[in-house]
Amino acid sequence: MDASIMFLGQQEELTWTNVGISSLFLIALVFLSFFLKLQIERPLIISSIRCVLQLTLMGYILKDVFSKDDPLITSLIVAVLILLSSFEIVYQKSVLTYKGMFLSVLVSVGVSTIAISIAGTRIGLNETPFWKPTKFIPTVGMIVSNCMSATALGISSCLSHFRIHRESIETRLSYGACRWEAAKPIAIESVRTAMLPTINGMSILGLISIPGMMTGQIMAGAPVGQAAMYQQIMMFMISGCSAFSVLYCVAICVRVAIDSDHRLRLDRILDGNNNKMGYSSSSRLFCCFKRRKVEQ
Repeated sequence: MDASIMFLGQQEELTWTNVGISSLFLIALVFLSFFLKLQIERPLIISSIRCVLQLTLMGYILKDVFSKDDPLITSLIVAVLILLSSFEIVYQKSVLTYKGMFLSVLVSVGVSTIAISIAGTRIGLNETPFWKPTKFIPTVGMIVSNCMSATALGISSCLSHFRIHRESIETRLSYGACRWEAAKPIAIESVRTAMLPTINGMSILGLISIPGMMTGQIMAGAPVGQAAMYQQIMMFMISGCSAFSVLYCVAICVRVAIDSDHRLRLDRILDGNNNKMGYSSSSRLFCCFKRRKVEQ
């Protein structure tokens, strides 16, 4: 702790001038996109503005929250993070949706995030009480952001596969397969697709990349060994939370797409809000590449 304080004392304070200078990289990318007709200028500008506003607002809020050390305020912040992540999955990230999707995603992300965060903070990080905002809120933030990406990818992959492989699913159902048997290849492939970025991310940590949490602790003066162990614990928590959330949401997708009478109900799968940055097209393209593998 003393080393961290000494480091922060020696560090020059950053100003908005520093932020403005660093934004030149983004501005250059916007001009490059314009001349090459990549059509990502608008998403880049909107995302960068959101980034600045949201992080600035969070900084002001967390400053007061950390000073008060109130479990009720901590719970409120966690609830807001989970609610916003669920909203982002359903209304921004998902190419395809279904009726009641927000509630199922909220339950999935909320239960898995809270359970893993409490257990990991108390047992893994040895924090007592577990709800101490300086540890619990950043932990929940890192977990829920990664869980959000995996869950959105799993849902989009699963629902897209039901449309793509309609004939093969109906064939299995006509031969007497129940909905779980008919949808098993799709469910397995969707879970694997959703978890692939997390698994790949873990495999390169410490070898190719130094992750953000470890980098921040090292820059703050924490011992490198302790920073490495913190990052390991965090990655295991992220992986567990993502897996539980994806499994639950994929199971719900199967129940929606195939009813209790074992009939394929594609009418329940609705077109969602397409992401203007190309998430929808890339997701569909990825599903097409996986088509043969699922049919086998």
